[in-house]
Amino acid sequence: MRLSAIFPLVCALAALILSLLCLFAGSTRSFLQNGELLTLNTSRLGHTDLFNTSNSNGGFFSSLINDIEGDINSLLDDVASDIARAFDIHDFYTAHIMNYCEGYYEPNTTVTREQHPSENVTYCSNRTAFFHFDPTAIIQSELAPGVNLTDIHWPSEIEDAVIAVEVASKIMFIFYCIGIGFIGLALIGAAWGVLGSGRISAFVNFTLDILAFLTLVIASIISTVIITKAVSAVNKYGADIGIAAYKGKTFLGMTWAATALMLLASVVWVAECCRGRKNRAYTEKGSY
Repeated sequence: MRLSAIFPLVCALAALILSLLCLFAGSTRSFLQNGELLTLNTSRLGHTDLFNTSNSNGGFFSSLINDIEGDINSLLDDVASDIARAFDIHDFYTAHIMNYCEGYYEPNTTVTREQHPSENVTYCSNRTAFFHFDPTAIIQSELAPGVNLTDIHWPSEIEDAVIAVEVASKIMFIFYCIGIGFIGLALIGAAWGVLGSGRISAFVNFTLDILAFLTLVIASIISTVIITKAVSAVNKYGADIGIAAYKGKTFLGMTWAATALMLLASVVWVAECCRGRKNRAYTEKGSY
């Protein structure tokens, strides 16, 4: 029995749990909503100078007074008002690997991200393999009748950024699935390593662990690049209309923690291979 193999066994188990959480976070309204890739905050839409009714946009907003609840001018002047709701848009949208969720901030939209507002998730889409979060299409489908993306000055650059990472997001999903498969095999191999001994089992486990590590590190790098690029594009081009995006820190923490765990497990098995070689050399030397 090899007690030193318990550590890589625990690492593999923890990495498997974290990877599965990354993959299935946000599957339902109540399951790990803080495990999102990113959050799109549209709650402050309209609270910028671009929507001032005294400029050329006044005609458009004036025509909406009869279509939405309340006077649009009072909505614009009231810092606590939620213009997004007036346009039938939700306050936030969270992107996950296989779906997205949406909802409203509570108690109101003036609560900042740093104050940890309460999120009332009202809907989550069905889980879909190779899912790609497209906020432009989602918001267009939810806008009040008679309102389109041009009316709210939705930046085309955001859609360009979304299209740019579409292929990468699908590749990311593939690598997470492969990584989880390798971790599962590594978990079985580690259990075998605990009960057995010798360099062969250590080498097999090292191979499985390093493959799991490599696939996870690729998936983690891709996801980090996707998140960074998307958040940067939204914050750069969406500030003029009052929208913002935030990185999913919990998701990034989980995916990189799982990657680090498999690296640690690989290092342990390398040490086991080296120790097995030393033990063999010592035995051969003592037989003379």
